[in-house]
Amino acid sequence: MSIRELVHSHKDYAIQIRREFHMNPEPSMKEYRTSDRIMEELNAMGIECRKAAGTGVIGIIKGNGAGKTIALRADIDALDLQETNEVAYKSLNDGFMHGCGHDGHAAGLLTAAKVLKEVSDSFKGQVKLIFQPAEETAKGAKKLIEEGELKDIDGIFGIHLWNDAPVGKISIEAGPRMASAGIFKIYVTGKGGHGSMPHQGVDAVMVGSAIVTSLQSLVSREISPLDPAVLSIGIFNAGTRFNVLAGEAYLEGTTRCFSMEVNDAFEGMMRRVIDNTAAAYRATAILDYEQLVVPTINTPEMSAIGERAVETLMGKEALVTYEKTTGGEDFSYYLKEVPGAFAFVGTKNVDKIPNFPHHHPKFDIDEDALEVAAGLYAQYAITYLND
Repeated sequence: MSIRELVHSHKDYAIQIRREFHMNPEPSMKEYRTSDRIMEELNAMGIECRKAAGTGVIGIIKGNGAGKTIALRADIDALDLQETNEVAYKSLNDGFMHGCGHDGHAAGLLTAAKVLKEVSDSFKGQVKLIFQPAEETAKGAKKLIEEGELKDIDGIFGIHLWNDAPVGKISIEAGPRMASAGIFKIYVTGKGGHGSMPHQGVDAVMVGSAIVTSLQSLVSREISPLDPAVLSIGIFNAGTRFNVLAGEAYLEGTTRCFSMEVNDAFEGMMRRVIDNTAAAYRATAILDYEQLVVPTINTPEMSAIGERAVETLMGKEALVTYEKTTGGEDFSYYLKEVPGAFAFVGTKNVDKIPNFPHHHPKFDIDEDALEVAAGLYAQYAITYLND
């Protein structure tokens, strides 16, 4: 049978295990039950497996002889979100929900593992299964890299079930696919005083406002208009009373971009503007900048392999072009280390499932997408290893 036929024969399994994960969501780095169940499933399939990065799981499927190693990654953590769907498989853990599709990623990779184990004599080399914890906090990929889990691989492939694309459609273009995500905090220190005598103090509200305005010039005047970028302030706190001059202000925001060059320059540009703006108003300001994720940029040759895998699996008509998104992904850290590709797999079907965006308390998917995801995982591995 073809990979598509084999995956279809396991469709009930994919749905059952996805619903089990959906009913038992666990937060980042606390995916204890989830990882135990993944280990149980892999052991039942006869697949060598072990724990990694605390609550992550690594599985190894060896082919027929020596060759390359391709890694297939699925993230397994849930969101701090109260589910409001009324379905039989609704979350049993109050305050937690699989509201981003990670339950489907894990189910898809487990189903692909079944298929790859069955056809392991059809490819050389080996497949490394990575069930990654803590994508939502952007800590899982870094932890696995620190533990050396990429040292023995030649390439990596991952997917994201995507509610903005129809079921049966796959996007795997080369180049930038998801944005970087920087989180920053700014602490402004001025000098308090009476609101009627501002000359006696240093107004932290004025300083913070000037910083907000000045930072916007980075995107409009220092970054090429051909490089999309975002700098947004989400929190601005200052002051205690209408006639008291604020002595301190606190700002918090995010940066997004698709260029590694812009990403690497953002912090330095911000620090220069913040320091000099504060000094111009006789104040001081401290920038605390954290790089959550870097841009997710598909390697061209790995995307090309993915396109061939999609055509083999489902035909050329399954390929679609989907615009990159300003959401972030810690899969990006893998792509800094090894060649790889990241695909969007459509889950939208408004005739069956009401369509809500990712991270919404009513998020759900058309489960027909699970066999597409599983098939793509398996076919990508075979196409890569036999290329």
